Amino acid sequence: MSLTNPYGDLEISDPQALRALAHPVRLAILNRLQRHGPATATQLSAHVGATPSVVSWHARHLATFGLVTDWDGATGKRERWWQAAAKGFRFTMPEDAEGQDAARLLQGEMFARAAEFPQHWLMHEEPHLDDEWRRLADFADTRLVVTADELRRLQEAVEALMAPYVRRDAADRPADARGVRVLRYVLPEHDEQQP
Repeated sequence: MSLTNPYGDLEISDPQALRALAHPVRLAILNRLQRHGPATATQLSAHVGATPSVVSWHARHLATFGLVTDWDGATGKRERWWQAAAKGFRFTMPEDAEGQDAARLLQGEMFARAAEFPQHWLMHEEPHLDDEWRRLADFADTRLVVTADELRRLQEAVEALMAPYVRRDAADRPADARGVRVLRYVLPEHDEQQP
């Protein structure tokens, strides 16, 4: 796995790693570690809907694919601390059938998780925002007509624009900065006139 993209995300191409990550508890563990930093299985269990022993098993499984690692900063040795190997991950649709099946499983799980975010935000986050941040929240459903090359260039431009904010160290963040979740779906439509 590499970190060659603008965000410093892990690039996952191994079908077995894609399948492993398609499990809802594993995906929740990785997401929690990426967003909130190192934690023990006990600390994670309340946030991922599984017992500490189940979380520990899934974390070890993620570690076999390099998605999580042991955290060096733990002060005691009683519990094992986990950390995400990178701030995020990404994958592209593999060319082989096995990889495509695994990628679709992961995409399905990610779509299911992402579908909950806007409603959760509306019920639990938005009511606590001040007016300035509330007005900056945005939803768009925009349809483009582009070539594959134009879409590729557009995606690269969006990533280049966002990358400095994704990769910015905590020490370099302005005092009034806050986390913002950007959900971005790029869903090419089937052309019914093509065979």
